[in-house]
Amino acid sequence: MKITVLDGHALNPGDLSWDQLRTFGEVDIYENTTQDMVIARLKESDIAIINKVILSPEILQKLPHLSLVAVTATGVNNVALETAKQLGITVCNVPAYSTDSVAQMVFAHILASTNRVREHSDSVKQGEWERAEQFSYWKYPLMELAGKQMGIIGFGNIGKAVATIAKAFGMHICCHTRTVPEEDVPNVTFMDKESLFAHSDIVVLTCPLTEETHHIINSETLKQMKKTALLINTGRGDLIDETALAQALTHGEIAHAGVDVLHEEPPVSGSPLISAPNTMITPHIAWASFEARTRAMEITCKNIEQFCAGTPQNSVV
Repeated sequence: MKITVLDGHALNPGDLSWDQLRTFGEVDIYENTTQDMVIARLKESDIAIINKVILSPEILQKLPHLSLVAVTATGVNNVALETAKQLGITVCNVPAYSTDSVAQMVFAHILASTNRVREHSDSVKQGEWERAEQFSYWKYPLMELAGKQMGIIGFGNIGKAVATIAKAFGMHICCHTRTVPEEDVPNVTFMDKESLFAHSDIVVLTCPLTEETHHIINSETLKQMKKTALLINTGRGDLIDETALAQALTHGEIAHAGVDVLHEEPPVSGSPLISAPNTMITPHIAWASFEARTRAMEITCKNIEQFCAGTPQNSVV
């Protein structure tokens, strides 16, 4: 069996081992693959392992040996699933491997905004503390999370993890989700998104990108938010109309945004958020802790093992 890893650097930049993968057959590992090289590298492959490389209908149709696409992530929007199904190609993903890491990044952005750690550290290094007349000072308002309301859009694994942490901070939690649980969820109030936007001090996006959630944050929904509101996005870049958000931040319609995802990644064409005030952007790294990537590697290898045994797991096609 021939296995080809097309963009191995995304999952394993060198701190994990590919050894378990090699127990399944001959393995070729490429750190990165441009789209024009995909067909040549997969032409003789039985299994393709990808992270963000796109497998379009045209590409899949030219890979006669391919029987499994193992995506080393949860999202599979980079694979033409309908074509894969028609061709009898199994596609599996890695669910729930990064839940705790993504929830942690949500609060990294929240605390960076509410406590202004970076700005105050920079001011100390620039000598402002030693020149201060008082024993301490603060350059920006500081906000306590206890008693504030967090609104979570989406209540899957990550949304639930974020709610658990928010409760530990003493926050009130509300949620808007397409599937409201039938049973009561302690400490969580479910509501329509208009009410959530209007009453939340912090809005967190943890929902999948669908037709309904595309640009769920836009000029109209931003106007519904408090002027003091924080917006956090660790979901998908296209949940947000970036131009509308940049304008809202510039005009003070909301206070701050922290995003780990953008419409274009990397933003080679630029993004209006890069120059927007009161914005922090991280390069889509919420999932990338060592622990989360270790789990992703283990689940990917298990996916291949189960596929070879004739009992596929985590298959989306």
